[in-house]
Amino acid sequence: MGRVMEINLYLHPMQNIPPCPSCKSLYAYEMEAKLLCPECGFEWTPETGFVEKGLQVKDSNGNLLADGDSVVVIKDLPVKGAPKSIKGGTKVKNIRLAEGDHNIDCKIDGFGSMALKSEFVRKG
Repeated sequence: MGRVMEINLYLHPMQNIPPCPSCKSLYAYEMEAKLLCPECGFEWTPETGFVEKGLQVKDSNGNLLADGDSVVVIKDLPVKGAPKSIKGGTKVKNIRLAEGDHNIDCKIDGFGSMALKSEFVRKG
């Protein structure tokens, strides 16, 4: 009878552990007052929980960008459907951060609304 209970406890591990806040894995486990995720390696404490960091976008130099920042284009960028390219050194004001590959939305004089990759700009 005792052996069956051990097997049941083994088959149904602690059910009070929440899923990983980073990758939503159900296989999180507790270790030394921390919760760990074996799939993504994320660590958190149950007391503090998880604080969403939000969208983090870095420029070509590794500086964090924020909505409303001004950036400078670091190289000539060809634009599909336009007769000329965006020249290196062009200053872009009031950017908006977006999800995806082209993670900066902005307006550039002479081109209109554009989506840029953060790897081609620096904070300025």
